[in-house]
Amino acid sequence: MRTIVCAMAVLGVCVHLAAQTDGADPLHIGSVTVSGTIHERYEDWNFFPSKGESDYGYSGSLLRLMFSQQEQHYDWTFELAAPILLGLPNHAVQAAPQGQLGLGGSYYAANSSKQNSASIFAKQAYLRLKGEHSNVRFGRFEFTDGGEVTPKDETLAIVKRDGISQRLIGTFGFSDVQRSFDGAQYNYSNGSWNLTAFSAVPDRGVFQVDGWGWVKTPVTYLALTKQAAFGASHAEWRVFGIYYNDDRPVVKTDNRTAAARSHDFGGIDIGTYGGHYIQAIPTAIGTFDLLGWGALQNGTWGLLTQRSGAGAVEVGYQPAIVKAVRPWLRGGYFYSTGDGNPNDNVHGTFFAILPTPRVYARFPFFNEMNNRDLFGELMLRPHKNLTLRSDIHGLWLANSHDLWYSGGGAFQPWTFGFNGRPSNGATGLGTLYDISADYQVVRPLSLGLYFGYVRGGAVVAHIFPGNPNAKLSFIEANYHF
Repeated sequence: MRTIVCAMAVLGVCVHLAAQTDGADPLHIGSVTVSGTIHERYEDWNFFPSKGESDYGYSGSLLRLMFSQQEQHYDWTFELAAPILLGLPNHAVQAAPQGQLGLGGSYYAANSSKQNSASIFAKQAYLRLKGEHSNVRFGRFEFTDGGEVTPKDETLAIVKRDGISQRLIGTFGFSDVQRSFDGAQYNYSNGSWNLTAFSAVPDRGVFQVDGWGWVKTPVTYLALTKQAAFGASHAEWRVFGIYYNDDRPVVKTDNRTAAARSHDFGGIDIGTYGGHYIQAIPTAIGTFDLLGWGALQNGTWGLLTQRSGAGAVEVGYQPAIVKAVRPWLRGGYFYSTGDGNPNDNVHGTFFAILPTPRVYARFPFFNEMNNRDLFGELMLRPHKNLTLRSDIHGLWLANSHDLWYSGGGAFQPWTFGFNGRPSNGATGLGTLYDISADYQVVRPLSLGLYFGYVRGGAVVAHIFPGNPNAKLSFIEANYHF
């Protein structure tokens, strides 16, 4: 009932706004463009049953106002953001191993245990200098790995958006605060080639509404991307390297004992090296697509040596004979290493760095660390403005001696950014069933619905005994002006 009531309020306000401004052009003050977004989401959580508050709902809003100017040799952007969180649960943070019971608990813990929080801060503030084939920008801006080039082919663009971009560096766009970076980015493009270099420090945000300060975990990224064509088939490949550093004096999340971790404040210095290949293959019976992604890591994890890796393979098919709903069938498998021995000198857990977890965990109770994910997906597009999608994910831990991880990386100076719960010697995490609908009502307004159900496995049952199942539903509206 609470979801329906809040949904009606969201729909009523946004449809009224859209009716007033449908088709309106952006506002201009001289040569300066004024634009923005209003995002509202109401989430209804029924996390795995616990002694705390696992059944709750709350509202998250994000207002963004942008000023920008485009000139031949430069452009600049200044954007303010105002996140507003209302009705956060005040008993959704429990002692380990249960921890934070869904994202409501994460927001509550990150904002000084307040049920209502709001702030305003500079989301972006940068200057970009432009040449014939290159550009460089300085300041505060958003960045996603794998998102520096958007393929012209529609199939490739969607495959890349949903299966490549933001795996390791992202804006955490699902959160009601999100993430920006302070630093510099260089792009060089010539024909089908692109070279991107990026080095920055992430800003506070994600769950904490105060997004002004830094989190001293600098990250540097270098990637070479190439578009290719083989007749009617289009493809893209990329190779990349990432360096990440974290010297903050905070306790790391890993599978060592609490005593061992509490005495290890050595820095994290990790190199990640990888690449991807995607291809769309049109045929007489429909379009097939392929995806491959992989990464290896080395370096130091405090007193330990880092040795880890991850990889994903996916295939898809869009039948040509069912044009009314434009179905798209996809499936794939993801694997990331876990640590098999908490007592040796090697940290074998793949480190996800600063990702947007929700892209790859639509019900974000897990992430891409110590994870095996076998999935199938059906997408239907009965109208150009409507997309329906349903996924089934079989989830296991890669190593039973490691933890069940969640989270999306550092977002405030005094917390590590990833959470871990013990596996208790099991690997079965659960089966996730979900369905979503996204509808572009008019040009400025889009609506989204989501429902996910998790049937917990042995790992979950050890921590949340009884009925280890969970549900998440939300309705959201995005209004652009």
